[in-house]
Amino acid sequence: MQTYWLIGKHIVEFEQGGKEKADYGTQLLDQLAKDLSEHYGKGFSRSNVFQIRQFYLRISKIQTLSGQFENSEIQLKLSWSHYIEILKSDSDLEISFYTKQSDKENWSVRELKRQMKSMLFHRLALSKDKKGVLELSEQGQEIQKSEDILKDPYVLEFLDIHENHQYLEGELEEKLISNLQHFLLELGKGFTFEKRQYRISIGGKHFYVDLVFYHRILKCFVLIDLKRGEVSHQDVGQMNLYLNYFRKEQSTEGDNPPIGIVLGASKHNILVEYATDRIDNQLFVSKYQLYLPDKQQLENELNKLLDNED
Repeated sequence: MQTYWLIGKHIVEFEQGGKEKADYGTQLLDQLAKDLSEHYGKGFSRSNVFQIRQFYLRISKIQTLSGQFENSEIQLKLSWSHYIEILKSDSDLEISFYTKQSDKENWSVRELKRQMKSMLFHRLALSKDKKGVLELSEQGQEIQKSEDILKDPYVLEFLDIHENHQYLEGELEEKLISNLQHFLLELGKGFTFEKRQYRISIGGKHFYVDLVFYHRILKCFVLIDLKRGEVSHQDVGQMNLYLNYFRKEQSTEGDNPPIGIVLGASKHNILVEYATDRIDNQLFVSKYQLYLPDKQQLENELNKLLDNED
């Protein structure tokens, strides 16, 4: 990576006189591609030379802005294939986030592609203010409290369930278990799977929590209940019961209070507000969707958020 960055630096600072674009454009790239190929062999086609130049310009810029580029030293921790994917992002904020997060979570190129397609940066950023968006970009996702693990919506396109298919909650759960590796990637760092259909017995009655995880960073159980349709106030009350049980019966010394997530196809925000008001437990309601987000819509929402903050 250091070699590519140094070649990109030479192209911009020496061949182009420090300008982002050469006065004679394509002729320069054609000649450089020819010269580099003759000197180093394969790997320096015209398109690759263009990417090397973009790599230097954009990665240097985001590291300079974040204060991580000093005395001509630059931190390059990912593979060239990672950087090729990340440089497809439209903004410096995205590039910075995916660079940090790929390193933090040790994403493969395939995992990185999936997270970018699911618009992970935008989904996390839209729950923050402008300062939070900038911190997310510069530091990646920092998990310090229960809210930090939440997404709204969760994107489950990997289940390959058609929107119009009349699936049951049991089918949704079964597909999540069958695609557990993908689901853990969507949930994020720190989740370990404990059990499905976890039975709770209270007063001679049996209840079943759909999915139980343990979060290694937050040191607590995370309970997820799946709902095929809109989340109701009864669903919230049931999750509160589960959390009280886990807090008193299952958590051991060193565990923090459990987190509950009711995950439904839709939710009514006012109903959720009233249903969760005055509940002491860490109980959240989120939506899931079975298709990839609309990129332009999320970009417009994020730009609107940043403009309003200004």
